[in-house]
Amino acid sequence: MTRALADALGPVADGSAADFSVAVLDTRSGARGVYGDGSYDTASVVKVGILAALLLKAQDEGRQLTARERSYATVMIEHSDNDAATSLWKTIGGADGLDAAHRRLGLTRTRGGDGGRWGLTRTTAADQLKLLTAVFGGAGGSALGERSRAYLRSLMGRISDGQSWGVSAAADGTGNGTRLKNGWLPRSTTGLWDVNSIGQVTAGGRTYLVAVLSDGSKDMDSGVALVEKAARAAVRAAAALSACGSS
Repeated sequence: MTRALADALGPVADGSAADFSVAVLDTRSGARGVYGDGSYDTASVVKVGILAALLLKAQDEGRQLTARERSYATVMIEHSDNDAATSLWKTIGGADGLDAAHRRLGLTRTRGGDGGRWGLTRTTAADQLKLLTAVFGGAGGSALGERSRAYLRSLMGRISDGQSWGVSAAADGTGNGTRLKNGWLPRSTTGLWDVNSIGQVTAGGRTYLVAVLSDGSKDMDSGVALVEKAARAAVRAAAALSACGSS
């Protein structure tokens, strides 16, 4: 699939001054591919990792999330609340806690942001696809228990209307709907934007996990447009391979 992604996304890259990377998985066939191997700021997509780390911590302690933790988790994922993210970042032990959780989930190229700056966590599209697989994959394939995974999926399926852009652009309205988390961050050093989106979409009766990371957009709108264009191209390429029975 990686070659097909290169063919599909090359023209998207040629038409943009920003950099981006995409990873996609066809959950039925198991075929996956990655376009680009760069490292990017997570911005708010790290909130999925923060909640995964919190859920692992609760599992290890043999408990459920407290009412306060659940309240923070809800607004952090559904509304991308930064104060809630900061509170839960401290609960999981900051960057060290996030990195430890990520290692348990199979991520190898993601490092938590320094000095409490969780939005400056660095990651790759391939690693974000591993995180999505840990959340959306079948039982037994993830350190996260089924209840934890179902909880995370449910929150990602209730993103507020104003934040429902991103990989959702690749969905066609079939299946069980889109579950996602987006992130956006203007960089004061360059004046340019990081815009990211990760999640699960359904198109043509098949389900895909998709991660799109980008940096260098002139503003948020152009970053969103790039992410959505890349997501659509990636899913179309994956669907074309599925149609011809290739991986």
